[in-house]
Amino acid sequence: MKRSDRELGMDRPITRRDFLNGVGAVAAGSLLPASALAEAATSLEGHAPATGAYPPRLTGMRGSHPGAFETAHLLAREGFKDWGPVTEVDAEVYDLIVVGGGISGLSAAYFYRKQKPDARILILDNHDDFGGHAKRNEFQIDGRTIIGYGGTQTIERPGGYSAVAQGLLRELGIDIPRLGAAYDQGFYRKHGLRGGLYFDRASYGVERVIPFELLNFSNYLPLAPSTMTAQDAVAQMPLSEPARRELLRALSIDENRILDVPAERQEEYLYSVSYRDFLAKYMGITHPEILSMLQGMATDLSVNFSIAPAMGEIGYVGLPGLNATALPSTVMFSEPYINHFPDGNASVARLLIRKMIPGVAPGSTMEDVVTARFDYDRLDRPESKVRMRLSSTAIRAENEGSPQTAERVGVTYVRGGKAYRVTGRSCVLACYNMIIPWLCPELPEPQRQALSLGVKVPILYTNVLLRDWKAWKKLGLAAVAAPGSYHAISILDFPVSIGGYEFAQSPEDPIVVHMERFATLTDAGATPAEQYRAGRLQLLATPFEVMEREIRTQLAGTLAGGGFDPARDIAAITVNRWSHGYAYWPNPFTDPQYEDGQYPHEIGRQRFGRIAIANSDAGGRPIMDAAIDQAYRAIGELTG
Repeated sequence: MKRSDRELGMDRPITRRDFLNGVGAVAAGSLLPASALAEAATSLEGHAPATGAYPPRLTGMRGSHPGAFETAHLLAREGFKDWGPVTEVDAEVYDLIVVGGGISGLSAAYFYRKQKPDARILILDNHDDFGGHAKRNEFQIDGRTIIGYGGTQTIERPGGYSAVAQGLLRELGIDIPRLGAAYDQGFYRKHGLRGGLYFDRASYGVERVIPFELLNFSNYLPLAPSTMTAQDAVAQMPLSEPARRELLRALSIDENRILDVPAERQEEYLYSVSYRDFLAKYMGITHPEILSMLQGMATDLSVNFSIAPAMGEIGYVGLPGLNATALPSTVMFSEPYINHFPDGNASVARLLIRKMIPGVAPGSTMEDVVTARFDYDRLDRPESKVRMRLSSTAIRAENEGSPQTAERVGVTYVRGGKAYRVTGRSCVLACYNMIIPWLCPELPEPQRQALSLGVKVPILYTNVLLRDWKAWKKLGLAAVAAPGSYHAISILDFPVSIGGYEFAQSPEDPIVVHMERFATLTDAGATPAEQYRAGRLQLLATPFEVMEREIRTQLAGTLAGGGFDPARDIAAITVNRWSHGYAYWPNPFTDPQYEDGQYPHEIGRQRFGRIAIANSDAGGRPIMDAAIDQAYRAIGELTG
């Protein structure tokens, strides 16, 4: 091992490192024949969590973890069909089979059971944990449990949720004002923690941290204000002198520059112009160094600035430009961004499971679900009316007979390398839209094509457990943008104390640092789908060891001035790899504009006999309320 790796702590036994070291990438890239891929996928079963293992506490590569996606890739990428003899595993006919145990799938089961309390329901999911993108990460240190979110983050702007989604939250016992009160909005200011910038040596030739909020974290984090002027900050940036002058001029703008559009129409207008064009026309930014720096800080939209709507980059991501508009600072977050469980929306999934499966976890409130330990052995018991079967990848869903007259649906899935079949009176496909054409090859061709267009946004959500946050306190930082680094941002976790769970109060306490990467191509001519596919393959092709080295290097450089030692201070790492992340939403610069009812996600979600479709993909929005609303619609189609 290199000396530099030892100094980073790569030799420390802190995680279950990626035992495959890239085997998943081989499957993703289709570099092996189907037979070899099938053997590799089957061999993963030996690496599944042992009986009694607690999935939320697994570290290393999580999210779309090894063993969760290989069977689906064999089906969709290789056309593999030989799964061996199929076993009819359950003698009973279920009233409803749900494929996908994320928020939409769980909500579909809940809505169906609400209509039919005695219904027998089976939920299948390819992961070893339920919740889908609502992923819970737990860490153990010094006898304490530290909780983080590995996917969907917050109940965002619940005031705008539909009556159905708001009603579901109420029925689960989620009280939004009480949840918001658990967020300590004075935490960052009390500790003098603000936003900053990190320039790494490999990209910029120097290693430098500047306590200035070029990326507007305060858009959604109540940080302490920066005490550094834009002039002083820009003077320290490792940019050429012409680039510095251009950036400083842009940051000095303090007036509406969009004079040809009335203030009340500017938000709509900014969705119709690309961020790159906005920067050039209204901010005077064209220098390649600045464009590259800003692109390196971009998150969420995950596309090149040439096809990224200006409103999304300015209002949601927080990149510069709001100062050149007539829009208020609260344009995107009209409600405080504080409705956050310590595990993000994983607590919503846990509340749904606890509501439907008796005895799976103690408690009855939104507060006690946060620390409740779930009994995974109770998820799939014959005596339960609702059953959850994990590590089970569906490979076929078919109406038994003509879609017009069928009364039953057969679903075949692979578990442990073996194929099983179950039968239900109805089925909801709450999995990714892209796999559905392979699950249901009989679908009408226009619907198959529409489903295949929804390429999901790849995301890397990394959680790093630190033994303390003294370095952050010393530097006065809570959120750092890193334009040249592997992860675009690093932030201290949200300060939420709820029920029996208490957030870090002292700099000596352990804490989770949340880091995000959204892969983006530099090719401005590539479509969003092309960029997302490239980002997905990049994530799948990168072994955990490479990611860990990048994480340690980035945190070491960012926090060096605070006395941080990555070998000493990093206690655990969990990388949540979502190669299929956010649902695809229409891009105004590359996608045709349709009439309502004709968008691909609307065509794709049409019921097919006894099979309905529910997921955020079907709503064309990567937001939790879309997942809930689509579940409600799908159940209505099956029972109406």
